[in-house]
Amino acid sequence: MKARKQVPAGYVLFIVWTVVVLIAEVMNVTIGRAMVISFHGLLLEMVVLVPCIFILIGLIDVWIPDQWIENHVGEDSGLRGAVLVILLAMFQGGPLYGAFPTAHLLRKKGCSLFNVFMYLGAFSALKAPMLLFEAGFLGWRFAIVRAGVALPVFTVIALIMARYSRGAGLRISDIDTNAGDSDKPSIVSAST
Repeated sequence: MKARKQVPAGYVLFIVWTVVVLIAEVMNVTIGRAMVISFHGLLLEMVVLVPCIFILIGLIDVWIPDQWIENHVGEDSGLRGAVLVILLAMFQGGPLYGAFPTAHLLRKKGCSLFNVFMYLGAFSALKAPMLLFEAGFLGWRFAIVRAGVALPVFTVIALIMARYSRGAGLRISDIDTNAGDSDKPSIVSAST
């Protein structure tokens, strides 16, 4: 019996989306045109930003030694490490999907799980341009209160996630950097 190949769900969703948009365009439904314009804008953003993000990640990977990351934001870095990753996240620009390659690189170079989760939380809630935008439209008091509430919330979430990850035996530091090595785990593995 011949095994059938399954089509990935992402392809199916894209085909369904394309058919719906084409039908909406033919029937002259305004929402179809709005969807195409929105998709075009997001696609353009991805095509421009993603290569730049990966070039910067590659340069950081080469220029910053692993030992420096381990010393400053590693397992024994304490409060100093958390402050450093928060400052790194605050002064980075771009959308949230740009933070994940940086978080991956930090972990690969020896950053603690807690600091990786702190970095992601700070990137999503405490970026300097976002705080300035909030202060300009809603006032400094709102921006400071919102940041003051967000900081302990994502700190607690980072603590819980790091503890859970360690307790579950998840290892993210064994990331395969060589595509040809099949004996190493490629993303996340649970130790048994």
